[in-house]
Amino acid sequence: MEGDYDVTNADQMRALGESFAGELRLSEVVFLEGDLGSGKTTFAQGVVGGLGSDAAVVSPTYTLVEEYLTSLGKVHHLDLYRIESPDEVEGLAIRDRYDAGTVLLVEWPDRGTGFLPSPDWRIHLRYSDLGRSVCILRN
Repeated sequence: MEGDYDVTNADQMRALGESFAGELRLSEVVFLEGDLGSGKTTFAQGVVGGLGSDAAVVSPTYTLVEEYLTSLGKVHHLDLYRIESPDEVEGLAIRDRYDAGTVLLVEWPDRGTGFLPSPDWRIHLRYSDLGRSVCILRN
């Protein structure tokens, strides 16, 4: 699933996330990187849906963490945009959330440098002439 993808709308972004979900295993960490509005949460919606949950996935910008139960296990979706210093991540109980039965999806991971586990995947989303460009890399 590694590679570069062009998407032109939100439905395609969700579909890409659903396809990517088939690559995930428990205890994996996914960093979602990109500017505001680049599609990180929309991609996460596809991932959670692709893992068998029908939950309404929302941006955890204000709650910082949303948890979803899927057929694979728990998915913790973090949005660190409002974190002002990396040590604030400690208060999110990352160590407790990251265990053998979870997947971590982390938006704005650079704000938690030093307090997050190393990513298994990096998803880079950016604006392009046709919509969005998505680069999926396995670490």
